[in-house]
Amino acid sequence: QLDADNYETDPCLKEIRRAENYSWMDIITIHKDKLPNYEEKIKTFYEEHLHLDDEIRYILDGSGYFDVRDKDDKWIRISMEKGDMITLPAGIYHRFTLDENNYVKAMRLFVGEPVWTAYNRPADDLPARKQYMSFLDEEA
Repeated sequence: QLDADNYETDPCLKEIRRAENYSWMDIITIHKDKLPNYEEKIKTFYEEHLHLDDEIRYILDGSGYFDVRDKDDKWIRISMEKGDMITLPAGIYHRFTLDENNYVKAMRLFVGEPVWTAYNRPADDLPARKQYMSFLDEEA
């Protein structure tokens, strides 16, 4: 169990970061009064996309939804709230949106330097997507 109220000193979070080699992190607050270009950013986050690296998010406050595609290309909505952590694998199509509270504060974690590039769908020709699809085939 992670302690979102004390994330700076939480030994469980420290161990996860060490074990997974999450060497870089920052904190983003998504709220109309806190995020520059809020409307534009919200639209960007909700565009279906993928990344070449895993996307790791730890919710420190507030709540929202990650939508991901299952192996049959249907949406799965994942409710995220304070204390939740998620790792979306490289190559998975996804999007993020706030819930009715219109607020979330999240830690973004990376292995090495952050790469922010999002590849909007379709991006099936990218190696990360092909690798992810191969992983799904192996699991089936």
